[in-house]
Amino acid sequence: MGGKKTSTIAVLTGGGDVPGLNPCIKTLVNRCHGEGIKVIGIRRGWAGLLEFNPRDPDSCPICFQELTPAEVRTIDRYGGTYLHTSRTNPSAVRKKSAPPFLKRRYRKGEEVKDFTSHVLKVLEHLKVDAIIPIGGDDTLSFADRLSNEGFPAIAIPKTMDNDVFGTDYCIGFSTAVTRSVGFIHALRTSAGSHERIAIIELFGRYCGETSLVSAYLAGVDRAIISEVPFDPKKLANLVMKDKRANPKNYAMVTISEGARMVHGEMSLSGEADDYGHRKLGGIGEETGALLRDLTGEDVLNQRLSYLMRSGTPDSLDLMVAVNFANMAIDLYLKGGFGRLVALNRGTYTDIPLSTIMAGQKRVDVSELYEVDQYRPKVRHVGGKPMFLY
Repeated sequence: MGGKKTSTIAVLTGGGDVPGLNPCIKTLVNRCHGEGIKVIGIRRGWAGLLEFNPRDPDSCPICFQELTPAEVRTIDRYGGTYLHTSRTNPSAVRKKSAPPFLKRRYRKGEEVKDFTSHVLKVLEHLKVDAIIPIGGDDTLSFADRLSNEGFPAIAIPKTMDNDVFGTDYCIGFSTAVTRSVGFIHALRTSAGSHERIAIIELFGRYCGETSLVSAYLAGVDRAIISEVPFDPKKLANLVMKDKRANPKNYAMVTISEGARMVHGEMSLSGEADDYGHRKLGGIGEETGALLRDLTGEDVLNQRLSYLMRSGTPDSLDLMVAVNFANMAIDLYLKGGFGRLVALNRGTYTDIPLSTIMAGQKRVDVSELYEVDQYRPKVRHVGGKPMFLY
């Protein structure tokens, strides 16, 4: 499939949006145009393939669109994803979430069904030669499934948590940290003016790297991460020590949304999505309320949430997004399927797509965190990759 041979690829973005997706899409389209490759944009992640009914032509524009250089000319100036996104996983679709034309396939009493075969038939119907999904673990796990079924796939990692196993870096992480550091410093004005304890809740379900790195770079007093359960009483004592030692009489704490107290659980709400995930968030407010009760101090609670993933990418995310896109097309042209583009200790490379299923990427607590003090402690920088992984 090399050279100028006429062929078609499909591209989609799945999971949460992050800055850098649109520059990645634009680069893919422009590069493909130069190579004589047609690009079909799948709308709303894997949902676009799941919800397409080959017998209903009206479903086509809802699910797909051809992408041309003219179509994507200005999308890199904006954040989010031009193709929209979802957390749909066609291998485990709940009956209530299935499109009407597929609901009849459920057996009596069956609540979850695997529609991988339907997705493969849709790709065949569209005459797609390969698919390039851009996403995190959940999105890319289905790409790995398609690859195992024999369909050509080349994956691009993105996630603010930077937690895709096998790559040191994912699109979106740098901007999330940059935004977090900026907001943390901005919140110092209110925390210091009112002599408060500030609790800043950051995204991070199972991996606390965003909380850790943001705290490390912003000089935050304490950082609670997803990997280490914390004791609120101990945290209260440490924070009061920090507050008294600060000439401005305030203290700052970052906390991962997936953090939990000792003998506690994650703060979850709502029903599970198609991946079995429920909404996270609220541990910052819960912790703030406890610190208020334990210390008698006024507490400022701030959940940065979607502010971390909104808007345009910083220059590092822009650089990685563009380069990952070019790498993906390089792989396509030489038939390098079943691969994940990656960064390994500062070097662009590619690895087997199946690697994402081989482990879990988490903070190296022994090297980067002081458990007894709830704060970053980078013991050795030499020899580590740029983001300390």
